[in-house]
Amino acid sequence: MAYYENISLEKGMYTTPGKSFSQVLEELDSSENYRGTPMEGLDAYQRQLKRFAIKVSGPESGTLESFFQSTQSAALFPEYVARAVKQGMESGTRAEDLAATVTRIDAMDYRSIVAEPETEGDTGELKIVAEGALLPSTKIHTSANLVRLQKHGRMLVSTYEALRFQKLDLLTVTLRQIGAYMAGAQVKDAVEVLMNGEDGNTPLTFKKGTPNYGDFIGLWGELAPYELNTVVAGTAAMQKLLQVEEFKDAQAGMNFQGTGTLCTPLGAKLIHVPGMAADKIVVLDRGCALEMVQSGDINLDCDKLIDRQLERAGISVISGFARIFKDAVSGLDCGA
Repeated sequence: MAYYENISLEKGMYTTPGKSFSQVLEELDSSENYRGTPMEGLDAYQRQLKRFAIKVSGPESGTLESFFQSTQSAALFPEYVARAVKQGMESGTRAEDLAATVTRIDAMDYRSIVAEPETEGDTGELKIVAEGALLPSTKIHTSANLVRLQKHGRMLVSTYEALRFQKLDLLTVTLRQIGAYMAGAQVKDAVEVLMNGEDGNTPLTFKKGTPNYGDFIGLWGELAPYELNTVVAGTAAMQKLLQVEEFKDAQAGMNFQGTGTLCTPLGAKLIHVPGMAADKIVVLDRGCALEMVQSGDINLDCDKLIDRQLERAGISVISGFARIFKDAVSGLDCGA
């Protein structure tokens, strides 16, 4: 008998500090032990699904009831929910597409760091230093402001009896959509921090523009030495942006960027945020502008899910954002 078939599954595996259910399983049943075997390519959780013959996708997808054939197999259900939600969060635009780094914490309070020249009037430019002279200093210190963490989630309101014979494929679609909604909310939070200084920074100053190609050339030059590699806009501003002749002309894009791909503003990635202010466009260097802070992973009412008490079982994430280098972001107001 394979080792993965001897592992005892129970609720407490979801409450191990600093570790997810999958990480706990992986420690008990390392995937390294399955190299060169038919199990290679499966992680510890997927091996447990195989152990109990639970198929979560494909033409032979099982039903919800297949998770509850025993108390041990029932312990796999919350992780299935979390993975389906995570798939939805990763299927479209993610907050990580705007963030230079993701900091994971196990707390509700967090202070980011600030890097700034120690001497007043120092712009950070590296100038020639005479022999024997002191090198200019950059001071790194803890921010005076706490990162504002926001909780986003949905409540599953149903009964086990209503869902027990439903195919897991269908339930996965619903859970993925919940994940997509949560990811969209995180992206809106990230944009709010960039625009309005929700992290304690001053709000972004927007320049008036049409927009046109000249506006973006100006933003590109202003952002230097940072790289303009990401453009974020709401629906109305995005529609205006896509009408700029230089951005519609594929040949112009090839001449400017030296690629055969569809032209985007100066080679930057376009991110559409439907809930963003109608006429605002934000440009940034995603490698320097924003830190994403996440408290834990996807939060589930695991006990309820395992005990088949699906009525009002919550699914949520807690995250926040902080600007790192304030000059790595700029904005354009293309309102009439």
